[in-house]
Amino acid sequence: MKSKKSKKSILIIGLGKFGRYLALKMQELGNQVMVVDKEEAESQKLATKIDDIFIGDCTNEEVLKSLGITDFDICFVTIGENFEASITITMLLKKLGARYTVVKTGSDLQSDLLKKIGADEIIYPEKELAEKLSLKYHTGYSMKSYLELNQDYSIIEMDVPKHWIGNSLTELNLRRKLGLNIIAIKNSGSVNVVPEPEEHFRENDVIVVVGRQSTIIEYIQE
Repeated sequence: MKSKKSKKSILIIGLGKFGRYLALKMQELGNQVMVVDKEEAESQKLATKIDDIFIGDCTNEEVLKSLGITDFDICFVTIGENFEASITITMLLKKLGARYTVVKTGSDLQSDLLKKIGADEIIYPEKELAEKLSLKYHTGYSMKSYLELNQDYSIIEMDVPKHWIGNSLTELNLRRKLGLNIIAIKNSGSVNVVPEPEEHFRENDVIVVVGRQSTIIEYIQE
């Protein structure tokens, strides 16, 4: 059986802080990364860390053509501070046959416009970070991370509620009473995936729970 391709060819346009961090992490993961910025000073910040750096204005169609857009698995547009440039570049990428475009945005209105012109995926880092931080500190530091499944349901990693310690999954009957499912329990570096109903919660347990977000938050607030 053939192994799935793991390495990807990545184009990142725009080298603000977000673009630089993205480029470094993508390369660290073993991907082939090209970064582009019209300012030489920004490009120089990665000169010793990223092999493939191009200086050019990607709002110019000829510049984009010279990069060979169809050769890239993913094209990131991370020029969040210049929305007009983001729109132009996104439109040109789609025109030139980009396989998949991911565009950084700074507002919901911008997101709607980018979707209409063909962006495959929109990322809104400031909003996403603010939502995660607000939940973390609202719950008294108990929440470690979360993944939103839809408007109502989430997967949340959190400290086990103190009033659950010493009780088993069967005794708490979380699925029936609260509609919550515990999909993993972590303690001292070990991970118990899909714990047995007789599993008792211990002090310092970190649990991964899936269910209605409002219900989970109610039970983890200090």
